[in-house]
Amino acid sequence: MTTDPQRSEARRRFATQALASAEFALAPASADASFRSYWRVTLTDGSTRVLMDAPPGQEDLAPWLDIGARLRRAGLHTPCVDAVDRAQGFVLMEDLGSRDFLGALDDSSVNALYGDALDALLRMQTHVDTGGLPRFDAAFARQELELMPRWFLREHLGHAPDADEAAVITRSFDCLTEAVQAQPLAFMHRDYHSRNLMLCPVAPDGDTSTRVNPGIIDFQGAMVGPISYDLASLLRDCYIDWNAEQIEAWLEAHRQRLLQTHLLDSHTDAARFRRWFDLSGLQRHLKVLGIFCRLHYRDGKPQYLRDLPRVWRYVLGVARAHHELAALADLLERALGNRDITQPRGEAAR
Repeated sequence: MTTDPQRSEARRRFATQALASAEFALAPASADASFRSYWRVTLTDGSTRVLMDAPPGQEDLAPWLDIGARLRRAGLHTPCVDAVDRAQGFVLMEDLGSRDFLGALDDSSVNALYGDALDALLRMQTHVDTGGLPRFDAAFARQELELMPRWFLREHLGHAPDADEAAVITRSFDCLTEAVQAQPLAFMHRDYHSRNLMLCPVAPDGDTSTRVNPGIIDFQGAMVGPISYDLASLLRDCYIDWNAEQIEAWLEAHRQRLLQTHLLDSHTDAARFRRWFDLSGLQRHLKVLGIFCRLHYRDGKPQYLRDLPRVWRYVLGVARAHHELAALADLLERALGNRDITQPRGEAAR
């Protein structure tokens, strides 16, 4: 959270004007991997709002406002917007609460919560207007993949790939970008996982046309992209994992629903869809290896290194399951060696 006094005063002035009252408390609510921060506004009657602070020049409010409106028009629960100051980068919005799916998930709740999440995902894929959205194409997928050798191999592990290893990386990235291009396209949240789904038991402002649960956040990076991507993001979550049998059941159930909506044609059998799911997920998780390391080394957010082991297991498990990617798994294991993946470079060997 920024402690800049001028920015703090600007936030308070915006909230005072938007609420037509200075009688409120303003306290940190959350921060994320970007430069945005979130502040809970508590009024004298106990009701709350959330103020988003997106510093101009570092964050653009336009995509957040646009995608949120698209999702809401499709009957999905995104925060209602009360006031906006585009020039200063402030939004006052509905408070979706402080309970995300990650904190609520356990063996007794997972089927109901993932049922809600998968219902919402299907609605996103079938009802959200995608006109004018950027496309998650091969060039974009490859740009994301390049984060892994830059930040994970070189910066985190201190490993500079030689010519043979660079060729392995190139061939592997070719395979993954081909898988992106092979799939039908649909609306893609691009970060659809348990920390971006809020537990919301009450409809917003009594609006019965909107799905109550989940409340969906962090959607500003949405694109048109491969149909299995958000499913992989949800079922192979970077912050919580489930057994293979559960994932297979959810995966096949969603494939059947996509067939019914004709987003998949009848030739998309379980094996093909599973390959798409695996390789879209691998593209994402290789990117995440890079992003989590970048968040530490560039942005001073070391907590993300703690989540590397799960992402690492996903990467190796999927790469080993597809023979054309086995060489990439070998390369990554050699580069890591016996060091602790969660420790910053220079400390892991101590």
